Amino acid sequence: MRDRERQVAVITGAASGIGSATARLLAREGYDIACLDRDEARLADLVAELGVRHRSFCLDVCDEAAVVSAFREIVAWRGRIDALATCAGVVDTTEWAKLSTERFLEVLNVNVLGTFLPIREAAAVMRPGSRICTVSSVAGIRGGGLAGTVAYAASKGGVISLTKTLARELGALGINVNGIAPAVVRTPMLDQTTTEPGQIERFRGMTALRREGGAQEAAEAIVWFLSKRASFITGTTLPVDGGLTML
Repeated sequence: MRDRERQVAVITGAASGIGSATARLLAREGYDIACLDRDEARLADLVAELGVRHRSFCLDVCDEAAVVSAFREIVAWRGRIDALATCAGVVDTTEWAKLSTERFLEVLNVNVLGTFLPIREAAAVMRPGSRICTVSSVAGIRGGGLAGTVAYAASKGGVISLTKTLARELGALGINVNGIAPAVVRTPMLDQTTTEPGQIERFRGMTALRREGGAQEAAEAIVWFLSKRASFITGTTLPVDGGLTML
C-alpha cells in the first residue's frame, strides 16, 4: 500500500505509559503513527522501535503555535488524519488548601487545553469515519479520592465534558469522539502517586479484580474506540479501572 493510502493516527503523550502502548498497538494494526510528546529522547526511542514509517514531533501540547505547526507537518507528511488519541496529561496530588493558582492552571492547561488543541487541529482535516479518543480518569467521574486531588479531578472531569460536547459538534461530520477513564493502571503516573507504603495494595483492594491494570490494557480500549468496530458509539467515556467505579 502506498504511503498516502495507509491510515494515519496521531497520539499525544506517546513517549510513555498508555500513549506508547497505544502507539505500538496501532502500528501493529497497520497505521502510520505521528507520535507527539515533549520528551524528545523517549520519542526517538519509540519511533526507532516502531520503524521508518512513523514520525515523532517534540512539542508541548499547551503551546498552540507548536500544535498547529505539528499538525500542518503531519498533513504534509501523509495527507490525512484518520485517528487521534489524546494521551498527554499530568497528575497533581497537592492538598486542595495548599494548591496555588499557578499549579491549578498548569494542570488544567495540560489536561484540558492539551486535549482540546489537538482535537481542534485534527478535526479540521478529518474525513467522515474518523475517530477520536480522549483520556480522562476515574478521578473525573468520582471526584478524586484516590491519588490525584482537586486540580487533577477537575481537569479530568473537564475532559469528560469536552468529549461529550465535541461528540455532539463533530457527529454531523461523521467523526466519533469517545474517551477512556483509567484508574490503577501501571504507568509512570501511577508510580508517581503511589510512593507511600501500602498505597498500591489499597488501590488494588478497591478494584473488583483485586489488581492493577497494565498500560496495554488501557491502550486496547483506545484502539477499539479508534476502530470501525466502535462505529456507532460516540460521546462515551469508558472506565478502565478493574471495576473500581462500580463499587
